[in-house]
Amino acid sequence: MGTVYATDRSGTEHAVPAASGRSLMEILRDGGLPVEAICGGQCICSTCHVYVDESWLAQLSPAAAAEQVMVEDSGHYRATSRLACQIDYRDTLDGIRLTLAPEF
Repeated sequence: MGTVYATDRSGTEHAVPAASGRSLMEILRDGGLPVEAICGGQCICSTCHVYVDESWLAQLSPAAAAEQVMVEDSGHYRATSRLACQIDYRDTLDGIRLTLAPEF
């Protein structure tokens, strides 16, 4: 079991237990953070939009074209934007830090 460090929209950091084989969206949502995940992880909304700490970006696969379009069209795009549903947690991501993007 690992840990994801997520900063919510009010600036409070949460240590959320994380298990391999789950998406970051599932981990955040099930950890009690306000992640709507309206599409259930299908990459067709941006309600699980997060900003990944720059020091962790190199550990992630690049965003697919569909994901990139979703975050760019969210109205809150940054270079570190990702959809949490498109990142599968694995042991090498233990300690990853991210911030929930603003809601629409």
